[in-house]
Amino acid sequence: MDYKKSKSPVNTVTRDIMDLCEDTGNIYETVAIIAKRANQISAEIKQDLSKKLQEFASYNDTLEEVFENREQIEISRYYEKLPKPTLLATQEYIEGNVYWRDPAHEEEEL
Repeated sequence: MDYKKSKSPVNTVTRDIMDLCEDTGNIYETVAIIAKRANQISAEIKQDLSKKLQEFASYNDTLEEVFENREQIEISRYYEKLPKPTLLATQEYIEGNVYWRDPAHEEEEL
């Protein structure tokens, strides 16, 4: 997923709490859902970054041989400019792109 093309803001945004908890009816449950999604996004980004930086890994044991790789710096800058995972997860939740379910509520309905 290309997180740079998402509509989420790069900086912190003040949000109306009541708008966020309309679906669940409980702000704490909403925050837990967003937090779990943010952890998933963070893991995806970390895996992506490590995969791209693995190409530049040096397997030499000498510490004297330190050099700057322009491509590696550009990749790092790209990931630094991405919105934070919490902002991405919140935007996905607002847009309705996050699937969640509560087994406790499902048992009550049956």
